[in-house]
Amino acid sequence: MSLKLTILGCHSATPRVNAHPTSQYLEINNRHFLIDCGEGTQRQIRKYKIGFSKIDHIFISHLHGDHFFGLIGLIATFGILNREKDLHVYGPKGIKELINMQLKLSSTWTKYTLIFHELTSKKSELIFEDEKVTVHTIPLHHRVYTNGFLFREKEGLRKVDLSKTVLYPEIDTCDYQNLKNGKDFVLENGTVISNKTLTKNPNKTKSYAFCSDTSYKPDIVPIIKNVTLLYHEATFLNDREDLAKKTRHSTAKQAATIALNATVEQLIIGHYSSRYKDITLFKKEAETVFPNLILAEAGKEIKI
Repeated sequence: MSLKLTILGCHSATPRVNAHPTSQYLEINNRHFLIDCGEGTQRQIRKYKIGFSKIDHIFISHLHGDHFFGLIGLIATFGILNREKDLHVYGPKGIKELINMQLKLSSTWTKYTLIFHELTSKKSELIFEDEKVTVHTIPLHHRVYTNGFLFREKEGLRKVDLSKTVLYPEIDTCDYQNLKNGKDFVLENGTVISNKTLTKNPNKTKSYAFCSDTSYKPDIVPIIKNVTLLYHEATFLNDREDLAKKTRHSTAKQAATIALNATVEQLIIGHYSSRYKDITLFKKEAETVFPNLILAEAGKEIKI
């Protein structure tokens, strides 16, 4: 099991030469997800050599331009590349109408099937699940309906403890799969050897919580408790807490407080306001509360 996050963009408001709006590419347990799609995302995907064909699920946190204006371009490019696989888009109610109107008025049609999963719930809900990963929403508080997303690996198979199985000659390699699946082993004389005696716990699962634009919202802490990696927006420093509250954004200190209270393993902060020319100020402020943190920067990869 593994987790790798690539930051494609991490600044707020308008894109600039060296400041790209929000987008991230997540690889978790051999699954590939695009999170938000600000303007220019597909160029960032090419720049950092991410395979277009790997993206089958796109999660949009909210309908502000710096989080989804790149989506229509990416959808059109998939068509130019003769994509055939279905593409799933998860986002607020209205995203289907927005994209379909753009496709219609530009006479752009996809040969592949575009499937929208529109979100309206203000409570955390399961929106994606397969045999390896689940995705839940994280209800946030912004100027428009907004969700973060919680990605979790499912627990893997147990690991056969060869130092224990060798004590029982009746156990053959063909029995290992049953042991990995958690089954006990029954000897020919009827004695039951418990699975925990013969196996070790599976690898610890990993999780990633993406908290997009939001005011300080302590009630998300139970949802993201103990996650491996948390991204939390930090648009302002504490000197502009009044402005953060007014615009429903967070400060670096507030993001760090959420990480501390949720006992996450590692924090990433981003979505910096353009009024700050030195982003290291965000790190200095946040690490006074939660020291194990990373500053988001375009092209940065976080591997766990």
